[in-house]
Amino acid sequence: MFNKYVKTSLFIGLLTLCGCNLRYVSFNDIANQKFTLTENVENTPLREVGSIVVCRSKQCAPAKLSMSSQYIYNSLLHLFENNNHKKMLVCQANPSSRTCLENYITLPIKVGITPAYMYIDSVKITDIIINKGSNTLNLVLNYNVTYNGQTPDCTPAQSILYVRNINHILLEDPGYNCKMTTVGTTNIKTIFVIDYIDLDYGFIGGYYSLGLSGPAYGGGTGYMLLRLPKNAYPLDPSLTAPKSKKKRQISTDAVSPKTSSDEGMEMTMEVQADTAQGLEEETVKVFPLPAKQ
Repeated sequence: MFNKYVKTSLFIGLLTLCGCNLRYVSFNDIANQKFTLTENVENTPLREVGSIVVCRSKQCAPAKLSMSSQYIYNSLLHLFENNNHKKMLVCQANPSSRTCLENYITLPIKVGITPAYMYIDSVKITDIIINKGSNTLNLVLNYNVTYNGQTPDCTPAQSILYVRNINHILLEDPGYNCKMTTVGTTNIKTIFVIDYIDLDYGFIGGYYSLGLSGPAYGGGTGYMLLRLPKNAYPLDPSLTAPKSKKKRQISTDAVSPKTSSDEGMEMTMEVQADTAQGLEEETVKVFPLPAKQ
């Protein structure tokens, strides 16, 4: 009776500590090591983001503490504008440490009746369009899709980057087509929920979900990082005014007949050549304008 009570208490304790994964596992399976407590994190499910982390000036913090959705939108706009017509690298990453585990993302699919694995290792930014009056960006993205060593012909993805609020940033597309079989085309849809933005090094992280429909079908979820070549800061923010005057020197032996006091001496004259407007400073003056008499 006592042994049965101890086993029951131990089983309830393990169930409480390990969560719902042990709900349908018996104590005998655990005792005989027929069940492992290691969780499979290869296929991380798509989840709602609690707080977006933004890194700037080599410091990272939740965006909701000191930023607005407009600041996030403007920063993402600068980031994508600086990397227009560039290639973003894609990697499967750890959602906790945000470090790459593989140089690609992969998901199981079926091409007809043949099992295969689909890979995406890069995305090229083809065009960026700003939507006036809304916190959205229209992006034309070209995904580098491969499967079983083959590269199909794919159409560009007409994607939308939507900054709804400080805790909701979504990149999605209505689907793009790939010629993965000789008969018909396969439609691929992507959803990317962003929870990490690094403005210093050009990283964007989040949970993704990919789905295929057609002759090739399948899908998967996980966490990935996008690596952009350039950061989110302006490339050349300083503006300089052109020079408005030049200086030259003219040397002469004498201008008037030499005398004993100034014999053997040279006089130098500095001639200043102003512009036609007679500017005296090297700055641009716009306001105030002179009043006409």
